[in-house]
Amino acid sequence: MTLRSTLAVHWLVIALSTGPSAFAAATAVPAQPAQQPTRYMIVVTGGELLSGAYPDGHTYFITRTLHPLGLQCVGSMCVDDRQADVKEALRFAAGKAALVIVTGGLGPTDNDITREALSDFTGIALREHPDVLKDMAQRFNTDPNDLRANLRRQTRVPVSGTYLKNAGGTAVGLVFEKPNLVIVALPGPPRELQPMVRDELVPYLSRRFGTRLPGASLTLRFVGLGQSEIDQRLKEHVTLPPEVVTSSQFQGGRVDFTFTLPDDTPENRARLQTLKNQITKYLGDNMYGEGDVSLEQHIVNLLTARGERLALVEAGSGGHLAAALSDADSAGRVLGGAYMAPTVESLGRMLSVPGDAWTAGASPGEKVKHLAAAAVKATGCQWVVATSEVSRDMNGAGYVEAALRRADGSVDTHKVQLRGSGELAMENLTTQLLDQLRRSLK
Repeated sequence: MTLRSTLAVHWLVIALSTGPSAFAAATAVPAQPAQQPTRYMIVVTGGELLSGAYPDGHTYFITRTLHPLGLQCVGSMCVDDRQADVKEALRFAAGKAALVIVTGGLGPTDNDITREALSDFTGIALREHPDVLKDMAQRFNTDPNDLRANLRRQTRVPVSGTYLKNAGGTAVGLVFEKPNLVIVALPGPPRELQPMVRDELVPYLSRRFGTRLPGASLTLRFVGLGQSEIDQRLKEHVTLPPEVVTSSQFQGGRVDFTFTLPDDTPENRARLQTLKNQITKYLGDNMYGEGDVSLEQHIVNLLTARGERLALVEAGSGGHLAAALSDADSAGRVLGGAYMAPTVESLGRMLSVPGDAWTAGASPGEKVKHLAAAAVKATGCQWVVATSEVSRDMNGAGYVEAALRRADGSVDTHKVQLRGSGELAMENLTTQLLDQLRRSLK
């Protein structure tokens, strides 16, 4: 039976080169010449990914982070979080690369089986690490002997290898080391995985594989234009030096372009700054940030600089705006109120909108205007974004009516089309609404 039929593997990176048999033993991978880029495979675990409940963002983040360091991802797959499936995926991945990165399954529940699956696959035992145990006990303000068994299980690390500290959770990363194979296990939650990759994994890979540390890089973040259109404008208006490595990623209506030079020197940083100035000249209206600054953080920063606050009134956007903005630093200083209900009528009752505002002939645009005005009265905020419930046009396409109330009291209403379905549609809707707010705050 093939790996595809057994694991329902979903290929995310089709870059697999010819080489040893897919089911070759892990130790059959030859040592790689130092001048060649380190090849690696990613195994993302989780049945919720295969069912479509969540998108895989780990491959996007890991490849984007490791590519500038000289590491080459040759494939990525999603598999169910069952021991047999994980081990079969490991056999395949170990036949392709000397480094395998596994995500998810390190938590305290019974279905978190990655730790045991990797131990069984590598033949490397797990033992309680005194430092990890001490940190775990301190986190829960208890004596180590009083830790629950499921938490204490997370203090077991490979006897041949090391562990990666977790600044945001209880599950440390695990590194299983064999002569010709390294398997790294990372926690599944992005808020834990991403800092661990940047702060712990990158230095480890430099020590173990001799990969270069990050060179000079520039990441510019765009919204309102597609990846291909941005690429075309760059080709038409910007001359990129041949030694600049360019990569791009997109998700939820947002596009990131990263430009990298191999050495982090003042000269290279100056060259990238010159490149940024050229790109801003032609794409500045769609560029909202640089580096790790998210669209949400950019908006919070703009409101903070103005000394103004924002209220959110959500029907069709289902609270996604509030959830997204709440993750930004200092969001509590600028978010003055958030209301969510399935219909504008329910929101109207929550905000004490006068009954005569909901006349039979009132349009969705008029209703969200009333909601915006009521939110100003209830919260004292200068800015409001309000959305109606989802409606359908003559062609069956979904949209919401949105109102944007500015600090000067002016209010615009407009239809915002839904792109995609489910969680993807909400991501795109959130991006469109935030982009409209960004443009008004500029």
